[in-house]
Amino acid sequence: MLEISGLTLSLGEFRFTDLSVSVANGEYCIILGPTGAGKTILLETIAGIHSPDKGQIFLDGADITNAPPEQRGIGMVYQDYMLFPHMTVKENIGFGLRQRGVPKGERDTAAETMAKTLGIAHLLDRYPATLSGGEQQRTAIARALVLNPRVLLLDEPLSALDTVTRDRMRREIKEIHRKTGVTILHITHHFEDIYALADRVVVMKDGEVAQEGTPETILRRPASDFIANFTGMENLFSGTAVCNEDGTAELSVGSVKLFAATDLTGQVRIGIRPEDLILSTKPLDSSARNSLPGTVTGIAENGIYSKISVECGDEMVLTAALTRQSVERLKLHTGAEVWVTFKATAVHVFR
Repeated sequence: MLEISGLTLSLGEFRFTDLSVSVANGEYCIILGPTGAGKTILLETIAGIHSPDKGQIFLDGADITNAPPEQRGIGMVYQDYMLFPHMTVKENIGFGLRQRGVPKGERDTAAETMAKTLGIAHLLDRYPATLSGGEQQRTAIARALVLNPRVLLLDEPLSALDTVTRDRMRREIKEIHRKTGVTILHITHHFEDIYALADRVVVMKDGEVAQEGTPETILRRPASDFIANFTGMENLFSGTAVCNEDGTAELSVGSVKLFAATDLTGQVRIGIRPEDLILSTKPLDSSARNSLPGTVTGIAENGIYSKISVECGDEMVLTAALTRQSVERLKLHTGAEVWVTFKATAVHVFR
């Protein structure tokens, strides 16, 4: 539905070069990347705020590269929501309709209907200053959706919210997407957002697409150290791979031997997510191909779970993520002897 082809744009020291991204009809696509990756500039270019030096933007097959913003059929919600403080929620929602010359009765009806869909009908006579962060966000989304956009652009919509509200709003945005079926392009630097929301993910770095794919692909099969580090893979090593006849490969990381489901050979990079590691005080009776003895070298509390560092060899210190209850049940402490178990499919091998 939305296709960005060969986009080149220079803004000060920032630059896109031959950037291409496509979003399918009805898809929830998240653009992920660190600060400075160019995520907001990309959204603003799609919306018509910036004009590219080269390249084209197509919407439903129509070239909108040089179309005025108001004629693109695109709605945008900024991080700070940009609500008008002197207008009620109803007036804010209906503002775009007023700009289009829609009569007051019609725009009030449309605003009330959209407010009901988003669960804020009881707030229609309130002013933005009296609303919570989540209520302001829903008002801003309602203002964009009441115009029936073909694409909704969300610029860091959850970053200004506290953790509890952010979790609730993820669920609510997903429900809004289900109800409306609108195509959504959502940018964030929190990789946690992709779990609850994304059909597909595009990871950006320095104005370029570093990798794109399903959430599972990005999280489990990162294409580079940058992607692996950014998505919290943590356990990254260099090693040598030799293929076996059964479709697996034997990996050597110093003196440590691992098994992985890969056909790559030679010098490789190896990644394992912390949550895929199982710790035990005795060897497990398991079909998992990898089981390593080790010594706990550190325990770091991280909210609802703990990060356990386990030295399994001179060149391998593995980090596992366990709940605090699991740490207590296993009686883990620095110096404790443990076994680290994980499947061959949990070992990601890449160049």
